[in-house]
Amino acid sequence: MRRLDSRRLTGPNLLWDCPGAVIDVEFDNDENDMDINTWQSQVRRMMDALGWHKERTRVRRFKGGASLAISAPVDALYAATDINDWAFDAACSIREGRPEPDIGHDARRLAEIIRSERNPRLIALRDAAMARDKPILIDTGDVSIGMGRCSRTWPLDDLPETNEVAWDELDSIPVGLITGTNGKTTSIRLFASIGRAAGFTVGLSCTDWIAAGDTVLDAGDYSGPGGARTVLRDRNVDLAVLETARGGLLRRGLAVARANAVLITNVAADHIGEFGVHNVDELADVKWVVTRALDDQSTLVLNADDARLVERAQKASFNIIWFSPDADHPVLRDHITAGGTVCTVVDDRITIIRDGQPRPVISVAAVPITYGGAAQHNVYNTLGVTGLALGLGLPLDAIEAGLRSMNPNDNPGRGNMYKINGATIIVDFAHNPHGMEAFAKMAAALPARRRTLLIGQAGDRSDGDIKGLAAMACTVDWNLIVIKEMDDYSRGREPGETADILYDEFVRQGIPRHNIERQRHEIAAVKSMIDHAHAGDLVILLIHERRGDVLGYLNSKVEAAA
Repeated sequence: MRRLDSRRLTGPNLLWDCPGAVIDVEFDNDENDMDINTWQSQVRRMMDALGWHKERTRVRRFKGGASLAISAPVDALYAATDINDWAFDAACSIREGRPEPDIGHDARRLAEIIRSERNPRLIALRDAAMARDKPILIDTGDVSIGMGRCSRTWPLDDLPETNEVAWDELDSIPVGLITGTNGKTTSIRLFASIGRAAGFTVGLSCTDWIAAGDTVLDAGDYSGPGGARTVLRDRNVDLAVLETARGGLLRRGLAVARANAVLITNVAADHIGEFGVHNVDELADVKWVVTRALDDQSTLVLNADDARLVERAQKASFNIIWFSPDADHPVLRDHITAGGTVCTVVDDRITIIRDGQPRPVISVAAVPITYGGAAQHNVYNTLGVTGLALGLGLPLDAIEAGLRSMNPNDNPGRGNMYKINGATIIVDFAHNPHGMEAFAKMAAALPARRRTLLIGQAGDRSDGDIKGLAAMACTVDWNLIVIKEMDDYSRGREPGETADILYDEFVRQGIPRHNIERQRHEIAAVKSMIDHAHAGDLVILLIHERRGDVLGYLNSKVEAAA
């Protein structure tokens, strides 16, 4: 039995709704039941010695291993990881034939760690906030009660007494969560456009930045709970939409206990093999964690064309808004018959059907990010975001205005279009087979004299996923494919190894070798492709490493051409 990872769980997560600690382990053989039972007996033994009689254990099995979790007080999560690590080490020792460890000395050591971490004022504030139905956000440095403009934040080591808190000034704000394999960041930005049109100062967290209105608070990947909490503590924000990615859900759990609406865009293969997630069904379970933030007043917005979401919705009791561009979709038809709300396309118009009555919102062609409907993946994103806006109570005129006002180049790195010397250049972040499928359909639908593609992949994907990306790209008749090496994303593979897998798969798929090129660096590849593009060409650039440099270069070429 080998330890893969040991970490705190700070919010609702894949295992349960409570905070605690978890160890992901890999088994050496088939005797995993004995290993798990030994861990459980040792962790129970230590928790009882420490007076944690009410804390629980939970096991989530996965292929070749398991997640071993314990619940813990919110002010003792670091101590909880130490307890769990002790139990794991004790189980390994017993497995190797050594006697059960004496608990006395280690129990005293761990008890001292618990005492040093304990924060009675934090527990008092949490209990008081829960009694008053006020949201509370806790992390390693700060505690906040309320959200956005209705919040107040204190340092964790300088908390007020409960009678010093102005409770009447603290409250929630509308909060939406967006998760899924593809389309999350585009959906975040599109929703922010609608929120602005409705007159809100929108706080958003995503893989590119966190922002409050037009102010970028910080750049970087903030799609986890840390970014969400920063946004929710900004006192300028009165509406929040938070990208909730797989990594943050697995590492820490949800940032919030409650949300007003949740959008799940889709579920497809990506990052398979990390944190005990070994197939797409298990990944769907991870995405479904966001529903733990819903109550009977909340709304869940789901893609009707995703079979895994449809399956999980069978057991859900939430208010659901379904979306699909197919107005005759059986899931939509049944939902409409039952009096539910759907977002779909009728006569080439984004349309809401509520209480059986259709309400056209805007023509698909008038939504710039759809490229007149050629970008079918952004038709889906438009429908999902429309449903999320409805779930958060935004008016239809704001939905229409927000969808109309966001241009493709307002969404850096995702479907950005440039015209250079008569050629059409499109930049995107597609990085998995599902995303490539969507983008390939768009490339095939756009008119072009010649079509060229720049592609690469990170080394932490499996060989099968890398081959799947190449195979999906081959659904388009490319005149030239340029494979880039991605040194910054090698992630354990040898230089050129990932590019070799892509090259071999393209050849296996029937692409002539003379139609495939290799480039060592992303920006050099871009410059070469632009230099050789002619009027009428369509150049697709899948950019991952140097997005800022690439967009800056393309902007300079547009200005030079003008």
